[in-house]
Parts: sequence; structure tokens; C-alpha cells
Amino acid sequence: MKIEKIQTLDRAFQILDCFSLEDYELGVREVARITNLPSSVCGRLMAGMKNWGVLVQNNVTKAYSIGPKPLRWAEIYSANLDIRNVAFPFINELLLRSKETISLYILDNDERLCIERMESAQNVRIVARIGRRLPLFAGSAGKVLLAFLPYQRQEEIIQKTEFKPFTDHTITDPQELRKELKKIMKQGYAYSNGEWVSDAAGVAAPIFDHKGNVIAAITISGPSNRFTPDAVNTHILNVLKFAELISHELGYIGTDYPQQNQHQ
Repeated sequence: MKIEKIQTLDRAFQILDCFSLEDYELGVREVARITNLPSSVCGRLMAGMKNWGVLVQNNVTKAYSIGPKPLRWAEIYSANLDIRNVAFPFINELLLRSKETISLYILDNDERLCIERMESAQNVRIVARIGRRLPLFAGSAGKVLLAFLPYQRQEEIIQKTEFKPFTDHTITDPQELRKELKKIMKQGYAYSNGEWVSDAAGVAAPIFDHKGNVIAAITISGPSNRFTPDAVNTHILNVLKFAELISHELGYIGTDYPQQNQHQ
């Protein structure tokens, strides 16, 4: 009986993992195809999750989407996520200084997950949705998270990565990525321009916990035409400073941040 219950739970999570921001509404047959589970099993489990408010069903198309209950779970998770609470005032200050969108990402398996963001008030700006998952090989936040991971974990992710080009500037060669990661490790920050969104640029710095492990990245992002050389240099100084302040609040006492940028 216990094995059957665990199998049912595993299948329910397989079904939930099919939904994304791009595929937010799916039918039973689509889910069955993605999970390789029988349609009858998917239909039964999805109907059960609908009864619990985990899924909702479109009355016209009969397709399902994520329901209200996971939002309540997400609120509980976010409220107790120390890094988000610690980082919030620093993100606000960084927004005021940079006047560009500020985002906070954490590692989520082999991807990065946006857990907080404050948008620029300017008419043209970068919008980073909370809850969005993105790859680690494209964009400043992803690269900085990947760069500061232990080498073995870094290699594990690189070898599993499908290097899908998002733009003409996306790094799709593992060797080129490895060179970029070494550069990021040396300088302490990452820069990107048009790697996962055309005409968008960003700078990011790592956030470390009390054990010295990289657990998050904070990034300043905006339209490429506003990221002039002078602006980029200013953003780098600011993102490093605030990443270091957040890390220290989390108990970090290491020296991974460039010395020349401290206390500026």
C-alpha cells in the first residue's frame, strides 16, 4: 500500500512539472504524452488535483492549468525564504541607484529561479517574472551562479545542458562557456549582452551563505542601449557592493569579492 501511495505521489508531481509559463494550460492527452503515463492515469490524477484546488479546468476546452492552492504554498515558502527577506531592502536601494530592473535568482536544480524583482520605472525596461526558471548558460545571473559552483557540480551541469541558442549572442560552445566562467571567477561578476533576450544587457554578482556557498545572484538589467561603458562600470561597482552586503547579512566572511570594489 505504501509503495502504491508513493507511486501515485510521484506521478502527481510528474504531471505538475509539465506546466510552465509557456505551457500553462494542458489537456490530459498532452500530459500523458509528456510523462509517458497512461491517459487514464493522468485523467484520474488531474481530476483529483482539481478537487483539491491544485489544478483548475477550463470549462470550454477541458484543459487544465495550475490552481490557487500552489499560490498559497508559494506565499508560505517566500515568506520563510531568508535570503529574500534579507535582500529586499538592498534590492530597493539598488533600484534607486541604478534606475534599472533588479532581480534576485536562486539555484533550482540545474536552472535559476527568479524569487524577487523590482522593475525600473523607465518606459523601456526589462521585465523578469517572479517564479520564472531560466538556464544557467545564458545571461549574467545564470553564468555567475554557474561560475561559483564547485567544479564537479559545474561540470555535471555543463555536460547535461542542451545548448539551445536564444539569440545570436548565446554561448552554445561548452569550451567557450568554460572560458567565460573562469573569467567570471577571476573578476567576481558576470556581464551579458543579448544572450537570452535580444537588445537586453545585465550585470550580476554572486551571493554567498555563511559556509561560503553560492546560493543566489543579484542582477541589474535593462535595454542594451542604456548599458554604455560608463553605465556598465557603475552597475558593476554597485552590484558587487550590494551582493557583498547581502552575503555579509547571511553570515558570509570570505574574500571572493574583488578587493578594489569593497567599501565604495
